[in-house]
Amino acid sequence: MTIWDRILEVLARLAPGERLSALFEQLRGPPERSVAFTIGVIALGAKMAKADGTVTRAEVAAFREVFTIPPSEVEHAARIFDMARTDVAGYEDYAARISAMFDDDSSVLRDLMEGLFHIATADGAYHPAEDAFLETVAGIFGLSDREFRSMRARLVPGADPDCWEVLGVTPDTPMPEIRAAWRRLVRDTHPDRMMARGLPEEAIKLAERRLVAVNRAWERIQAGQA
Repeated sequence: MTIWDRILEVLARLAPGERLSALFEQLRGPPERSVAFTIGVIALGAKMAKADGTVTRAEVAAFREVFTIPPSEVEHAARIFDMARTDVAGYEDYAARISAMFDDDSSVLRDLMEGLFHIATADGAYHPAEDAFLETVAGIFGLSDREFRSMRARLVPGADPDCWEVLGVTPDTPMPEIRAAWRRLVRDTHPDRMMARGLPEEAIKLAERRLVAVNRAWERIQAGQA
């Protein structure tokens, strides 16, 4: 059974007229977590598309980069997108429900945020409304301002990432601690660890850019170029 088969089963649980956000109360343990992650990215992506007022082909294509959607399942993904986009519930409500669902593993919420950044920047632009949207969602997810700035620096095109922020350290941090932070980030980005967090295999592709940025930051700090 594919993740899209499971999503179809989950959608079938909704009563007529029931909102998509009601599902997040039901999706807590494996294998539902991978379903919840997928629905969460699509639903918040739909809300974010409303934030800047447009839905571009690039944004739609970005969904298909994050998730391998077979032609036969595109209709189901579109259904989730449309249900979230037309739901009267605000994106803050969606974010709060998703945050509560993963309250025991904040790393999944960081992965989800990276997926949203990928969608926001897919058209080559980063709209102020998208920035405000993502900053609010990050706050609901419990990410610190520093974490959000680091993520934005790594993922928004044209931004020059602060090496210290990428590794979550400061210029005053002793080198052994910086090395330990780098190793921890590399370890946490390993595909096996991400799969253990209940993420669909497709979403693990998002970690590739994170790993490149983490290694580049460490190299620059080592070389005294930060």
